Amino acid sequence: MVFVTTFVASLLTGGLGVYLGARTVVDSHDYVNAAITGLIGALVLVGGGLLFGWVPLLGQALLFAVYVGLIGRRYPGDWLDAAKIAAIAWLTVLVVLAVLAGLGFVTLEVIGVPGSGGSLPEFPS
Repeated sequence: MVFVTTFVASLLTGGLGVYLGARTVVDSHDYVNAAITGLIGALVLVGGGLLFGWVPLLGQALLFAVYVGLIGRRYPGDWLDAAKIAAIAWLTVLVVLAVLAGLGFVTLEVIGVPGSGGSLPEFPS
């Protein structure tokens, strides 16, 4: 069930993130292309995460490199532009999922905080 939730969250938020990144970096206003890129990216990240995500640091770096490569193939510009789009998409996804976790719709595990149990951490005052 976690993989289904991760996939759906990655698809919806990833499409939005790629759209905002591509609009900012290469002035693309095509949400359909961003949604398709988000779909492919969600499949790649969930599948790649199962295969390589458990490898500390190297697995995450490999997944990010594949994601940048996917964006580089689907949008004009060079690798630096693709990396900028990916970084903006990642930040967008992080913010949206943190807000959704705060509202109780997803757990923080979706954004990589294992064992959170769906609650935000409490800080001492």
